[in-house]
Amino acid sequence: MLHPAVKCASVFLLSTVKFLGGPLAGTSMGLHFWPTMGLTVAGMMTSVFIFSGIGRVWMQHRQKQRRLRREPIFTKRSRNIIKVFRKFGMGGIAFLTPLLLTPIGGTVIATLLGVPRARILLHMLWSAVFWGCALTFISVHFGHMLHHHH
Repeated sequence: MLHPAVKCASVFLLSTVKFLGGPLAGTSMGLHFWPTMGLTVAGMMTSVFIFSGIGRVWMQHRQKQRRLRREPIFTKRSRNIIKVFRKFGMGGIAFLTPLLLTPIGGTVIATLLGVPRARILLHMLWSAVFWGCALTFISVHFGHMLHHHH
């Protein structure tokens, strides 16, 4: 049996890199709705906080690496993300982050697009709470379908 602290740490750490991992891990380990949702949101926001701070430095490092390897800076995926940003702004990026971009990816993209840190944090927070609620609810109510009971 896993110690509750290990369960909580697992949900939190998973959510820093892969948002959907938080609700799925939490409910599969038997955590209730609120702790799972809270840890998922906290995990994503920790990544957002860290990477909105170091995002610019990280991007300069990545661009240097790409130039050395002669990789294209804009991929098909990044062009689509920029289309979303032009049409829906930071709200659009925030909305898609938990599902499609990962907390780190969405934050780095927003930073690269020049969005001020306070705006990134605000938009990512409502998105994390919205998707945290929705995905934890789905995991709690439909999680039993994911686990094959013999």
